[in-house]
Amino acid sequence: MAPTAPVARNVAPAGTRQAWMRKDQIHTQKQFVFEKPSEVERKVPDAGVIDKPGVYELSTLPTGISKIHLIPGFIDSEQADWIFEQLLQDIPWGQRTHIRQEISFEEPRLTSWYGELPYTYSRLTMQPNPNWHPLLTMLKERIEEFTGYTFNSLLCNLYRNEKDSVDWHSDDEPSLGKNPVIASLSFGATRTFEMRKKPSPEENGDYTYVERLRIPLDHGTLLMMEGATQEDWQHRVPKEYHSRDARINLTFRIIYPESEGT
Repeated sequence: MAPTAPVARNVAPAGTRQAWMRKDQIHTQKQFVFEKPSEVERKVPDAGVIDKPGVYELSTLPTGISKIHLIPGFIDSEQADWIFEQLLQDIPWGQRTHIRQEISFEEPRLTSWYGELPYTYSRLTMQPNPNWHPLLTMLKERIEEFTGYTFNSLLCNLYRNEKDSVDWHSDDEPSLGKNPVIASLSFGATRTFEMRKKPSPEENGDYTYVERLRIPLDHGTLLMMEGATQEDWQHRVPKEYHSRDARINLTFRIIYPESEGT
């Protein structure tokens, strides 16, 4: 007869079977169940509103303290009416044209510049204009006396209606120096001034969850932006869906020759 093939068999002595084979342990072992990790739900924060006079510290970061000072009624209503009409007529308003990716478009507002030095923002330069309107000089001196700061330049903005606006930006050009002080004086229709905190490096430029503020700027209101506000925050005046009359905004600032500003 041909030899038969060897047959594998359990040669372990009775009672020494491996533990994982025991019936009394098969049912008592804890079964592994996969559970998807719970995601932390992030909510878009509601925008805060600042509409009362006072000094507000917005944030404190390694760059410094970001601070604003809101002074409604800095110019009383009757005087503000007269100033608004004079500036509307006398300032040489103009509209700048931008070119991006070979497409030209006009700024959705009118502007005018006053100062001994040029001012460059959004890649366009406004040429020096030392011929200050006497009314603007008076307003500059009144703000300087009130705040203790001195200013040598002024950017004027005319928002003709609700369709005019300025997009998110910071006034952080090199010619403004470190931690610039901006004095913003408003006349005419109330428009909402919005601010948003710049995201941390971990957010990779995502502004979805950052802190936001809304500040209505009324006729004759002065808003001071100080400290690290331009370093750590952005601001804008958005378009609005409801009809708005004209608004003039005067932003007094200190301009340095660019070699000094940097």
